[in-house]
Amino acid sequence: MIIKPKTRGFICTTAHPEGCKKIVSDQIEYAKAHKSGFGCKKVLVIGASMGYGLSARVAAAYSCGASTIGVIFDKEGSEKRPASAGWYNTAAFEEFAAADGLYAKTINGDAFSTEIKQKTIDLIKKDLGKVDMVVYSLAAPRRTTADGTVYSSVLKTTDSSYTNKTIDLKDNTITEVTIDPATAEEVEHTVKVMGGEDWMDWIEALTAADAIEENAVTVAFSYLGPEITHPIYMNGSIGQAKKHVFATSKAISEKFSGIRAYTSVNKALVTQSSSAIPVVPLYISILYKVMKDKNIHEGCIEQMTRMFTDKLANDGAVTDENGMIRLDDLEMREDVQKEVLDIWNSVTSETVKNVSDIDGYWKDFFGLFGFEADGVDYEADVNPVYDIASITE
Repeated sequence: MIIKPKTRGFICTTAHPEGCKKIVSDQIEYAKAHKSGFGCKKVLVIGASMGYGLSARVAAAYSCGASTIGVIFDKEGSEKRPASAGWYNTAAFEEFAAADGLYAKTINGDAFSTEIKQKTIDLIKKDLGKVDMVVYSLAAPRRTTADGTVYSSVLKTTDSSYTNKTIDLKDNTITEVTIDPATAEEVEHTVKVMGGEDWMDWIEALTAADAIEENAVTVAFSYLGPEITHPIYMNGSIGQAKKHVFATSKAISEKFSGIRAYTSVNKALVTQSSSAIPVVPLYISILYKVMKDKNIHEGCIEQMTRMFTDKLANDGAVTDENGMIRLDDLEMREDVQKEVLDIWNSVTSETVKNVSDIDGYWKDFFGLFGFEADGVDYEADVNPVYDIASITE
């Protein structure tokens, strides 16, 4: 099969196995070159197949030499259709890890469910005994709780309607968008899906099963961003969920006295989630331009290796005054944000190609699905069936 990118809205409906493999390989080479002295060696990554979760797994394995178990929710391919990008990423990671003598196994299913938690615990107990780190990187549009209730998240403001610039990703034109406020019920549902409740559920389940070390570390990811994005992100419905994540980090540390729980505030990057948020893609495109010009741009693997090499330590993490790990420190530099705001205030459809890195945005977007990887022949026939050696459904 010759696989080409097919887009629908803010997602790509196809993925390329060789492209995903090359991108994973590149991440591994970067992590190998940035070794960490952080002591965690048995790491569970929940939401491990794309974005920050995938890079956290790569960094844990190749910067720290850790055994890893990943929890994913992805579709395998067939002779007639490609697999999801997360499936190909995970298959490639496991293939490389096995060749390099690193333990890596994967559970495929709904991480919100009791069933998948139990399967993961059974695998931990069987192979590793206990984990000493849990990375919570789950990003999902909906969640089904144990009683069968389905909650769906929304990307809305919370106080009033908000109008600002955005970029129409269909033709890269600058337009205005108005986002209406969420109802109280929509905010509650978003917190149920994107907040910290399930993170706590995982730590409680692992602890009850004696499958996590008493002095373990656990990290969940968040974002704060500049004032430009605050109405739709930090102060929006998703921001309320992220505030709940931060509160949960405190609650985990208090409830389980030996476990150190942190929220890591990461840099704005192109992900499936960020592509769906109005205003944010334009901000990211401008941010890329400014940070690349200053030679301080980082992608997911650079952020995650820096988390392990610079921000985490065996006796505690490097945090801000609120106890958050700040991997957005370069993004939020005063000189960076001043330049971004200056460009934001003047950007037009005619100038966007010159004053932002919209090409870099699109390269990263398609890279999520294995396209536009250097050195891959996208005109060649490839087999869309790519097995994950250790998969447990």
